Amino acid sequence: MPHPGRRGKESPVSTLSKGIEKVEVALKWDPSPMGTPDHDLDIVAATYTADAPHGDPAYLVHFDSRSPDGTINLNRDSRTGQGFGWDEIMTLELDRLSETYVRVLVGVAIQQGDDRIAFGEIANAAVRIRQGYTDLTSHDFAEVAQSTAATVAEFTRDEAGNWHFHAALRGFDAEPADFSRLMGR
Repeated sequence: MPHPGRRGKESPVSTLSKGIEKVEVALKWDPSPMGTPDHDLDIVAATYTADAPHGDPAYLVHFDSRSPDGTINLNRDSRTGQGFGWDEIMTLELDRLSETYVRVLVGVAIQQGDDRIAFGEIANAAVRIRQGYTDLTSHDFAEVAQSTAATVAEFTRDEAGNWHFHAALRGFDAEPADFSRLMGR
């Protein structure tokens, strides 16, 4: 049952005493119509330190990158949405992340070309976040249809070192580079 004030379908998994350890973020969308530019959506993860949990990210993970310690990886990247099932998949091994980091935000950004493209213009776009076989949340971006980027999840570390999941669907009207700076503020 969703928590009041949170959006999307959620699971109570984040209440387990050992917290969230490893999650998978999966993104899918249908290819753009024939004769139109490709739609390119990207999963973005931003890490934040205890010194600046709501400031600039310590580092970002997105297409063509991974975390310096290998704990956050983009396992599958699509620039078109072609194929069956989930087009992009990112794995976050939170239990292996250095104690320096206390917050990880995950978002989705649409690469912008000559024309502005929002989530509402992309057919069957969806994101799913799961731990093991348990879905923590899923969204179809309908609530942020006019946005070009959105945060979809927040993971925070408590004083005992356990990670907790919070649904964080929030839309932005920003280019991917600007979104990566704004998403955690």
